[in-house]
Amino acid sequence: MTEEIQCLPLRGRRPAGAEGAPHSRREAPQTFLSSVLCPLSSVLCPLSSEPLMPDSCPCLALAPMEGLADVDLRAVLTGMGGFDWAVSPFVRVTNNLLPEHAFLRTCPELRRGSRTPDGTPMRVQLLGSDPECLADNASRLVALSPAGVDLNFGCPAPTVNRHRGGAALLAEPELLHRIAAAVRKRVPRGMPFTAKMRLGVDDASRATECALALQAGGVDALIVHGRTRADAYRPPARWEEIARIRATLAIPVIANGEVWTPEDYFAIRAATGCDAIMLGRGAVADPFLARRIRGLPDQGWRELFPALRVYWSAVCRRVAPQHAPGRLKQWLALLRRNYPEAAQLGQQLRALTRVAEVDALLAKQTI
Repeated sequence: MTEEIQCLPLRGRRPAGAEGAPHSRREAPQTFLSSVLCPLSSVLCPLSSEPLMPDSCPCLALAPMEGLADVDLRAVLTGMGGFDWAVSPFVRVTNNLLPEHAFLRTCPELRRGSRTPDGTPMRVQLLGSDPECLADNASRLVALSPAGVDLNFGCPAPTVNRHRGGAALLAEPELLHRIAAAVRKRVPRGMPFTAKMRLGVDDASRATECALALQAGGVDALIVHGRTRADAYRPPARWEEIARIRATLAIPVIANGEVWTPEDYFAIRAATGCDAIMLGRGAVADPFLARRIRGLPDQGWRELFPALRVYWSAVCRRVAPQHAPGRLKQWLALLRRNYPEAAQLGQQLRALTRVAEVDALLAKQTI
């Protein structure tokens, strides 16, 4: 592939100054965006006095994470820096043409150029089983100028699968092809068009067949979560199966599953041969994961706690008071994997159910 490199500013923290004091996150960082002209979007690289080869620059995407990565958490995670693009949770398409507000409700970023507050492009994911209905809804979505369109063939939720949605369709490769081909006709060339799939329903025996069906249907790139529907989210992810799919396809493959640390990132790249990786719960458990993969510094809890308070304020503005504390507790439950302070705070929040109580507790925290 012929590659052309373009240099653009990258949002995120730059290294400490000469005195060792970190610069504000709002300052323009001394880094550049290395854009590789391929269906995988842009690739971020830290500034270096030595020339950087494209292979040394990771391409990192933020996973949809239905029920976890709401608009407020997406804003925080992408605001930490390091992501090239993100995918929204799915918009469920059944047998009707959805109104515009259905897309805007799932992906409010569409109101601001399909970007998160820090400027990270947001692709919108569609879920359904009717090719023509999905195509019609894709046309309506395209009119809202998303940063890309993605198809969901990976959701393992029983309620979704019972209605022929998500990973359940991996038993029907021919239907995957019809869906991709129908939607491809409505997504203009130049707008990223991807699909996200698991390895299969109960086993991976038809994984390559499904991947080839989606490639033949016209997707620009394929995101593969290295588990079957039956695996749910239990480790391990089967990276070797992703490698098998990648070796078969002519389009880029983006690997996903069980990347919790920078070491996991290098391991999944080595195991799959994929240059692009999608981060999911690992990025929620460590919001600096994308930055750490890129070798960029962070200040740990000292930097994370103010972001957590920003998240809490945003949740309180958008979510009913009786549900707001649950959102914060959910995030802290994953953060405790990496931050003892999160475990302690989560324990203190455990019995609190009122917004005012949470406000008072957060106000007393010191960092």
